[in-house]
Amino acid sequence: MFPELPLSPDAEWLEADGLGGFASGTVSGIRTRRYHGLLVPATAPPAGRAVLVNGFEAWIEVFGETIAISSQRYAPDVLYPDGASRLSSFVLDPWPVWTFHLRGGLYIVQELFAIHGAPTVALSWKLRGDFSGSAKLRIRPLLSGRDFHSIHHENGSFRFEATQTADAVRWHPYQNLPILCAQSNGSYAHDPCWYRNFLYVEEQKRGLDCIEDLASPGVFEWNISEGPAVWILSSEIASTKGAQSAQAHFGLLRSQEQSRRNSFPSALHRAGDAYLVKRGEGKTIIAGYPWFGDWGRDTFIALRGLCLATGRLREARDILVQWAGAVSEGMLPNRFPDRGETPEFNSVDASLWYIIAVHDYLRLRESQTSEAPVDTSDILKFRTAVEAILTGYTEGTRFNIRADPDGLLACGQPGVQLTWMDAKVGDRVVTPRIGKPVEVQALWLNALWIAGRFSQRRSDLFARGKASFEVRFWNGATGSLFDVVDCDHRAGINDGSLRPNQIFAVGGLPLSLLEGEKARRVVETVEANLLTPIGLRSLGPKESAYAPHYEGGVAQRDGSYHQGTVWPWLIGPFVEAWLRIRKGAPEAKAEARERFLGPLMEHMNNAGIGHISEIADAEPPHTPRGCPFQAWSTGEYIRLERSVLGDGN
Repeated sequence: MFPELPLSPDAEWLEADGLGGFASGTVSGIRTRRYHGLLVPATAPPAGRAVLVNGFEAWIEVFGETIAISSQRYAPDVLYPDGASRLSSFVLDPWPVWTFHLRGGLYIVQELFAIHGAPTVALSWKLRGDFSGSAKLRIRPLLSGRDFHSIHHENGSFRFEATQTADAVRWHPYQNLPILCAQSNGSYAHDPCWYRNFLYVEEQKRGLDCIEDLASPGVFEWNISEGPAVWILSSEIASTKGAQSAQAHFGLLRSQEQSRRNSFPSALHRAGDAYLVKRGEGKTIIAGYPWFGDWGRDTFIALRGLCLATGRLREARDILVQWAGAVSEGMLPNRFPDRGETPEFNSVDASLWYIIAVHDYLRLRESQTSEAPVDTSDILKFRTAVEAILTGYTEGTRFNIRADPDGLLACGQPGVQLTWMDAKVGDRVVTPRIGKPVEVQALWLNALWIAGRFSQRRSDLFARGKASFEVRFWNGATGSLFDVVDCDHRAGINDGSLRPNQIFAVGGLPLSLLEGEKARRVVETVEANLLTPIGLRSLGPKESAYAPHYEGGVAQRDGSYHQGTVWPWLIGPFVEAWLRIRKGAPEAKAEARERFLGPLMEHMNNAGIGHISEIADAEPPHTPRGCPFQAWSTGEYIRLERSVLGDGN
């Protein structure tokens, strides 16, 4: 899956630490985002992420000359030095490894990996090739100490002071951040200075602050001709260090991390693991790297692929139990609150996706006869949460969410974005979808149907809702489904915009609401108008609000977020619907693998390597946009590959 080269020099790699922190950058080593950094720990896992080490300058003194193996981009648009031009190989299996050509047959190999369960990243450099002379490696760390959403500028408050011990150097640039420790088998010379005017081109494209200054406290030096150089960066002293030397500590970390990664069946499983992180005593799912946290809707959608399809049932259980206690007035927070923060409940579908995830988890557990039965206390927690959600929605809760007499679920009020199409520009909700959105009905009716495994008390409501859905949502003029009925809570006012949300009436959920000819026509309409090689458009090209490209400043991008922009996660429900109208025939599965999985696999080498992006342009070449590492995009690919199109083993 991961070719050595050619990869785009701007393609991005990710090393996650299982706590919400990470290291990330590009193949070329040139930082293009404010989020790129070597050490970005979560100071309050999985939140509070801060950039401690942004990068480094690196050069080799050999053959009587100084040869750079790093490059930086400075404003207005200057690349210096020329280290990136010496890159001859890059691989990402099981972690990022760069090979730079120095001269003749001499190369230097650089590797980097994050340590799972610790705010630590380890790097090493070693020479390769016939060489008998002297070579010195010098590294200048580039530090900030800022919130990962921010930009750092030269200031008099940055504290360059270093504390040195036998093989470690510590800095504490700002009082409110953790101490930074660098352990090495080289020497350190204190030599403070500022590097100014780094340019981050991805932020520039997004209309955001893109110029940064970084502090460099000194220089590390190794005689690399005598053996590999190791450099371990941490926001705390790792507990595995003990009295070990830097070399021994690195070897232990490398061995442990190699063993952990070898335990995964495939590189795809390892990619999925990046999103599963610790929260308190439990687990949660990071919605996307480098800038998202853990969100309710994203968590329950992604869980089915990242956990259930990969057999990580313990993690699935921990996540579902953790969220079970967060129900309030029938709603789950759209974002899990950090301590002291007020929960955000602006989501009508997060709670319903939770019920879907619980159903899929219990169904999978029940199918595995070799496993012990689900703990009765867990079942009670799930049942209590499901009942609380359905009671709240049936009786009415925040934001006009309520079951109407027709059995369908109404929701919404001006100024609040409740569905997954949640972009907002200032006070304007771009796609308000107030009324009865189609995918919300699919989720609602599935949730009522699922609740039937516990009780039949809502069977009448389900029957009314399903009958109403088949009548109310069918748009005979287009042979597809309305996106919203009873718009703005006005009976009979319907939105016929061609959007992908209707696909959930056929695929992506346990129960299909349409069968036969109507199901076939919905799938064919979506395929003809919304399908691209890496996902579904969020609006049909013939619609007046259609935006072919996701670009420009914040307002322009948010305005096009759900107005045509492609969403890869929707390929999951689409392919499942495509198979259902073909009765899941083996030949259909083979065709689906070739048609739908192949382009996504190719995409994994073009943006976030080994992962699937959040979004892409609506028109060819469907340039990847947004988050390069997105949980529900990657999760739905895994669910497709293993559960929908495979045997799940």
